[in-house]
This record gives sequence, structure tokens and C-alpha cells, in this order.
Amino acid sequence: MVELYCVRAEFGTYTEQFISGGYVSIGWLPNNNLSGIKKKEDLYPLYKQEYPKDKSNVVIGQQVGQIARFLMDIQPGDYVITPAKDTEYICYGVVEQNPYYFADMMVDACPYKHRKKVKWTKEPIQRSQFSVPFQNTIRSSLTVFSISHKKNFFSTIGHSELLSKSEQKAEYDYYTTVLNRILELDATEFEILITHLLTALGFEGSEHKGKVGDGGVDAIGELNISGLAKMKIFVQAKRYKLGAKIKANTVKELRQNIPSNGQGAFITTADYQDAAKKIANEQGFPRIGLINGTQLVDILVEHWDDIPEEFQKKLNLKIGLVIA
Repeated sequence: MVELYCVRAEFGTYTEQFISGGYVSIGWLPNNNLSGIKKKEDLYPLYKQEYPKDKSNVVIGQQVGQIARFLMDIQPGDYVITPAKDTEYICYGVVEQNPYYFADMMVDACPYKHRKKVKWTKEPIQRSQFSVPFQNTIRSSLTVFSISHKKNFFSTIGHSELLSKSEQKAEYDYYTTVLNRILELDATEFEILITHLLTALGFEGSEHKGKVGDGGVDAIGELNISGLAKMKIFVQAKRYKLGAKIKANTVKELRQNIPSNGQGAFITTADYQDAAKKIANEQGFPRIGLINGTQLVDILVEHWDDIPEEFQKKLNLKIGLVIA
């Protein structure tokens, strides 16, 4: 079975070296070639010798666990991801045969000596294309970790064949069922639902603004992050039939209605053309977050209990039983 792992590059500092050099790497135990290590237990004495100030068994166990995961769990044929320096993107590739080597001679700017060979894809993929649970998973503070939401990853990159038939069918049926129920709402009901979701996500003063067919802003809200920062968001919420892909011009139309100090979000039941995804993050313009149908379902399920009771009751006949 193909597994999926994340190996961070120091907040993207060494992502360029990872990609150009065809590897992922870690920096613990820099004075030890670990090619002879066969089991996790052999790492403990090496770690304690290298880092004598680490006395906590919890800390030691976590760090040794990550080293062991890198050495022994990540196998040829597995997929690895690493966030790019521009955190909007994720780089991914496949672990090659005989992957581990000890880079005792500095050949690039990356100081990490324990490396595994990876064949990277040519183009990174936008983080926003993945499901909400997947995006939450990769926010882990660990350097090396396994990713549980691999079904969404393989579906998104176009390699669903790496999933079992039962996994493919279960994921498809779940999202399709909920989205078809959402499509039973009329345009105004859908926009109001999105407004309530903004409130559930922490946006203050969320307000329904849209008029059917206006092509502009349907909802607005302001996120106050503990007084540290404020962000005003301008949202367009549109129902499209399943399988449809929104064009770049449609996203650009929203951008024309966003003030320079604001950000945008386009929320739909469908998906986006590649050109639309590029427009959403075009330099020199307000950023537009793109939420597709599967991501909308993820958010709705996660925040279903936060929707106001009176509106929840109205929706309950259509989607409540599916989500419960």
C-alpha cells in the first residue's frame, strides 16, 4: 500500500534544494551515518549522546520517533510532500529505490545530511485544492509525519488508482450525496448558508449582501485575530452543477469588487479551471481564496452545530440527516 508523508524543509527555507537535488532530508544526529540502523531502539543511545541536555522522555521519544519514521517508515514508492517557501503551494514526489544516503560532503546550501532520494513532480500544487481536513493535517508542528487524509491527496493529484476500489467509492458517494442536497437550496438560501458559515469560522459582522445574478459580492465578514490582526473578506457564493469548472473571468469579476485592503473568497459547489486558480493568486491583486465543493462539504460538516438553530432547522430536512 502506498503511504503519504510530509517532510518539512525548515518553513520552506530549503525547499528549493530539496527539489533541485532530488531528495528530502532531516538534520538530527549530523555526525552519524545512519545507513546501518535497522530498528528504532538503536537510535536512542545516539540521540542521548548527541543531545545530552534533552532530559525529557517525551521530547526524546518524539524526536527519535521522527528520525525512525524518516529512516524506516518512508519506503520506495511512497509519496512525500513538502510545503514551498510560498506557503500557498505544496511540492510532492515519489520516493525512489535505495533512497537513503548520508551527505557527508556539502553539495548545496541545505545542511541536513540524512537524505532520501525523491523524484519530484515538475509543478507544485496549490494547497487550496485539497480538502479542509487535509489542510488541517499538514499544519502539524512535526518535521516528519504520516498524513492520514491520503485519499483526498491522491484524488486531487489525479492518481485515484492508488486507492482501493472501496476507498474511491466511499469518498465519491459521501461528497456527491451532500452536494446534491446543498444544490436543492435556492440561490439566496445558499448565500445565507455561506454567511452563517463565515460566522461559524470566526468572522464578525458577517452579512448577506448578494442579489441573484449580480456577479459581485454576496457576503462580507471581518476576522479579528485576538487583536493582533484584522482581515475583511468579500465572498461570492455560487451554486454550479457537479462536474462544472469555474472560469478565470468569473473569478476576475469578483476581484474587481474587492477593496485594496481586503481579501476575497469564492465558494462553490463545483470546482475551478487551472486558469481561475492562477488568477486567484495573481501578484499585485487582492488574494482570493477558492473553496470547491468537497471543501465546502468539509467546512459544513465541521461547523454544522455552529449554524444558528432557526436556519439549521430549515436546512435539516435537506442536509441535516446526511451530515449527522
